[in-house]
Amino acid sequence: MAKLYFFYSAMNAGKTTSLLQSAHNYRQRGMTALIYTPERDLRGGAAVVSSRIGLQEPAFPFGESFDLFEDIRARRAAGPVDCVFVDEAQFLTPAQVLQLTMVCDQLNIPALTYGLRTDFRGEPFEGSKYLLAWAEELVEVKTVCRSGRKATMSARMSAEGGREIEGEQVQIGYHYEPLSRHLFNLPACSPIPYPPVKPALAPLPPSGASAPPDEAP
Repeated sequence: MAKLYFFYSAMNAGKTTSLLQSAHNYRQRGMTALIYTPERDLRGGAAVVSSRIGLQEPAFPFGESFDLFEDIRARRAAGPVDCVFVDEAQFLTPAQVLQLTMVCDQLNIPALTYGLRTDFRGEPFEGSKYLLAWAEELVEVKTVCRSGRKATMSARMSAEGGREIEGEQVQIGYHYEPLSRHLFNLPACSPIPYPPVKPALAPLPPSGASAPPDEAP
């Protein structure tokens, strides 16, 4: 049977580049790959999946009420569908993740999703929670923190280069930086009320600062 995959990482790890390369591999072999992207993601333009290194492909946009299962089933009725790709999968609703399990289990079409696990405060995205719970294959796409450690978190940065730890979970116009959990300073920015007094958020060290040998990636 087909499987549901979740490729996850912090920001700037090359998830979209990997998605586009995989979709290209399918198409190069004469197979049909469908690409979906949230309609809120307009970085490369409407209905386009675009990577930071300049690769891009047209995609089917989806909003919160969009039924992925019904759309993919209708497209398969009109012609072969060999694989489904979803970019920015953290923005899927729980119902849409359920629909992707049905794409795999009832239509026997593999679904490959790519996204973030957590937001700028370390909180899990709703779509990612269900992907982590229900996907058969969980694949970490690795990237590196400025300290040299493996980056697992995504910090929201202001135009002046400072950390932002308040605001909406999804907010356009910010730069995000991948950080290790240690440098991210989770107790200072998590909304979880522990410890009783939040520690101060220390300035980030300069890029290239060495990680201790036992904590290097």
